[in-house]
Amino acid sequence: MNIPQITEQLVMETLSQVLDPELGCNIADLGLIYNVEINGPDVAVLMTLTTPGCPMHESISLGAENALRSIEGVRNAKVEVVWEPPWNPSMMTERGREMTGVR
Repeated sequence: MNIPQITEQLVMETLSQVLDPELGCNIADLGLIYNVEINGPDVAVLMTLTTPGCPMHESISLGAENALRSIEGVRNAKVEVVWEPPWNPSMMTERGREMTGVR
């Protein structure tokens, strides 16, 4: 059995399937992913949310972990939510700006 290599690109593509339901945009294009670490079959992601009081905190971080676990070859997935540096709209991709109407 040939398991595909886990890459940062694959991780980010997978995380782009996780939506912030309040903004209708995925967490990758919102610029919420601060760091991706891949150690063989283990993936750790450092991310933030748009606001510290985000009511979807657990739902979004759990969605990210579940998405990571769906990648073939991932054994362990860990998502840590941090608040520093604070998120701001300049962290969004151009696609994220288009999806949310932010300029």
